[in-house]
Amino acid sequence: MLGTAGAVAVGALVAGSMTVPSAYADSHASGKGAATSARSQNTPAEARGTAVAAARAARAGIDWKDCPEDWGVKNPVQCGFVTVPVDYAKPDGRTIKLAVDRAESTGTDEERQGSLIYNPGGPGGSGLSFPSRITEKNPLWAKTAKAYDFVGFDPRGVGHSAPISCADPEEFVKAPKADPVPGDEADKRAQRKLAREYAEGCQERSGAMLPHMTTPNTARDLDVIRAALGDEKLNYLGVSYGTYLGSVYATLFPGHVRRMVVDSVVNPDTDRIWYKNNLGQNVAFQTRWEDWKKWVAEHDDAYGIGDSPEDVQDAWEDLRAKAKKDPVGGVVGPAELTGFFQNAPYYDEMWAEVASVWSAYLKGDEKPLVKAAGPDMSDTEGNKSAENGNAVYTAVECGDAKWPRDWGTWDRDAERLHRDHPFLTWSNTWMNLPCATWPAKQHEPVEVGTGKGLPPVLIAQSERDAATPYDGAVELHKRLKGSRLITERDAGSHGITNVENSCINKRVDAYLLKGTVDDKDVTCDPHKAPEPKKAEEKAAELVRGVKASLLPPLH
Repeated sequence: MLGTAGAVAVGALVAGSMTVPSAYADSHASGKGAATSARSQNTPAEARGTAVAAARAARAGIDWKDCPEDWGVKNPVQCGFVTVPVDYAKPDGRTIKLAVDRAESTGTDEERQGSLIYNPGGPGGSGLSFPSRITEKNPLWAKTAKAYDFVGFDPRGVGHSAPISCADPEEFVKAPKADPVPGDEADKRAQRKLAREYAEGCQERSGAMLPHMTTPNTARDLDVIRAALGDEKLNYLGVSYGTYLGSVYATLFPGHVRRMVVDSVVNPDTDRIWYKNNLGQNVAFQTRWEDWKKWVAEHDDAYGIGDSPEDVQDAWEDLRAKAKKDPVGGVVGPAELTGFFQNAPYYDEMWAEVASVWSAYLKGDEKPLVKAAGPDMSDTEGNKSAENGNAVYTAVECGDAKWPRDWGTWDRDAERLHRDHPFLTWSNTWMNLPCATWPAKQHEPVEVGTGKGLPPVLIAQSERDAATPYDGAVELHKRLKGSRLITERDAGSHGITNVENSCINKRVDAYLLKGTVDDKDVTCDPHKAPEPKKAEEKAAELVRGVKASLLPPLH
């Protein structure tokens, strides 16, 4: 949520006297029905508008400078802007500037292969931290860094790229919030009212941008950034929602792709974007929650929470009940607990941290839990960023596809799923409910598929991923002919290309450096399991700034 080499294919095009170049004319999916659906979000006018915007960006380039201090990006990373149309059907209309940054490749001129652009997910995530993988000498990316400038960007509406908003940031982060698990119909009515008011707030604060906050438009932005960088074709790494952004780009602009890695894959089936994908998360998060409880129980000597998964679950329910009656530190209730504890099903690297914070609380020290799960009202910029990220998530998902409008559908699905998958179901429901009353246009999703000129795409996925269940990778693999799937078996961390596992790492390097893929799909053993750390050790660090996830599960 990411140099200059080669000629730009559309560099000579000018507005007003042009035809659509073949790379744009052929930029829809193949197969009956696929082209129609893809064109529904890539009309001839939008294709021409993208070509015009890309040509202008190629001529303008990027004026790289030291990054503004308040961006939190350190030298030698450089920052700049790329101008894009708000509406690609009207390239001469209103424009916005997208924030981009880069760290230059570490290799020789002969080794350099262009730019590698990154999107971390969300929707609503910023990719501006990606270049630090070069500057901070991340060993997993050392070989790739010799070949590519690492480029991050704030997608439209995010951060420094014409940010949108749906609520006052201080009100957005204020806690404790209502228990997401409703006790009665009155609780449901209250949550429905909040969701409707949130949607109205999006319209009031950001209404002009809402119709244009879609994944296809962000994919077009990505193509304009590619052109501004001077790259004839795109090299791309996308994680989580970034895989859907990449999939849509590959469908709309197949001839513009050089290398593409997608990691932890959103199911691109048009029937699942986005309502059913969120229902699938409810099941997958429960599965990974069970994995974590088992691990905590196996390390009861370190944490003292419970020596069986059942005891750990009992302890969780006891914690929720106590926090509902008397919020921890006055600010951490069941909603805040879910926000923080969902870090464990998300990422293996968070297993020990979350367990340690919980253990410290049980031993009488509530400070780590309050710091991790509660808001910091003094963190003005952090709270503004959290609200902005949530606004973009909502705007993009609500705008990408049609959502159920009748409450009965939401209620029946949530009640059904909550019975066996209670960890996230209701929380996830309320997060997405603004889409039921969304005030802006809801589009038809792009029918993702292989178009003319698309090279092999490398897909990486863990079997037990909670945020993007495994079936998404299988579905995308079927749709992108020639793609290769790397499966990390018996593992469930989200975002595995940045996890140490040589079976995965060496294949990502080989693909990005040489364009090579295996003759067939590959299954890798899981990466090393997390190791427990004493609660006292972690509590003393006050969780090192780890905060509750204020973004929804796709981030």
